[in-house]
Amino acid sequence: MAKLKDFDIEGIDELCDLGKALSSPVRLKILRLLYEESLIIGEIARKLELPASSTAFHLKILEQAGLIRVEEQPGTRGNTRLCTRKIDHVTINLVKKNAIVDEMFSTEMPVGAYTSCQISPTCGMYGLEGCIGNEDVEYCFFYPERMKAGILWTSSGYVEYKFANGVPKNRKPKKIAVSMEICSEAPGYREDWKSDITVWMNGIECGTWTCPGDYGARRGRLNPPNWPDGSTQYGKQMIWEVRKEGSFINGKKVSEITIDELQLMKQPYVAVRIGNKSDAHYVGGFNLFGKHFGDYNQDIIMTIEY
Repeated sequence: MAKLKDFDIEGIDELCDLGKALSSPVRLKILRLLYEESLIIGEIARKLELPASSTAFHLKILEQAGLIRVEEQPGTRGNTRLCTRKIDHVTINLVKKNAIVDEMFSTEMPVGAYTSCQISPTCGMYGLEGCIGNEDVEYCFFYPERMKAGILWTSSGYVEYKFANGVPKNRKPKKIAVSMEICSEAPGYREDWKSDITVWMNGIECGTWTCPGDYGARRGRLNPPNWPDGSTQYGKQMIWEVRKEGSFINGKKVSEITIDELQLMKQPYVAVRIGNKSDAHYVGGFNLFGKHFGDYNQDIIMTIEY
């Protein structure tokens, strides 16, 4: 797969390193050599008929620009330095970013793509092709087929997802929102079955919503024909949002937790946990709906404004 890298006019030092690296015919020849294979410094020097010292000098400039990787490896006479191409294509953005205008990163996560879970019967998963594993059998939640789930349910516990954090490193997040279709979980369904459903982001509690019930009195708008009547049919579309002013659920402030406290830029992902706290007043479980199930044609959507 081709390796891509974007350069921005705002990153002056990085862009200058790139320009310096590409300004020499010798360094361009080195990049051309490394296109097909990795080479040690001595091999590059011989192929280009250069002194080893000059070759090392050029390689250092290419490495500083992030175009190649130089790694120590054991050889027959001590360690050798192996040079490998890091970048296939570069793009340079010469347009200055407008600091007044917010940008957005958004990604959608299938309900079955959780990275960890704690569930208890009644529980199960269902996809377009039918039931995934067996209902009320906890180990089925670890089947690889869970990725095909369009709905999952559990009477308590949680599921946790790791969303890619696509915010550029030199940007500052201003708001994060997680949107989902969700409701309580009762055996069959019960319209008056309450559940205190909490969302955590990066391990920090961001608000609890008390769902009024497990909805099944009518069919969900998107449910496939093989999804049975007499069971959960749809949920409510809920949005947990964290800003600099605090945390909100569907626009109503529920917590003083702010966007800065989530420390979003410390890791390349955002951990989002959905579930019941063990000491919640109403431990009524939850149903999570993905595309093709319920009333809203969406999976779990995370959006970050920066």
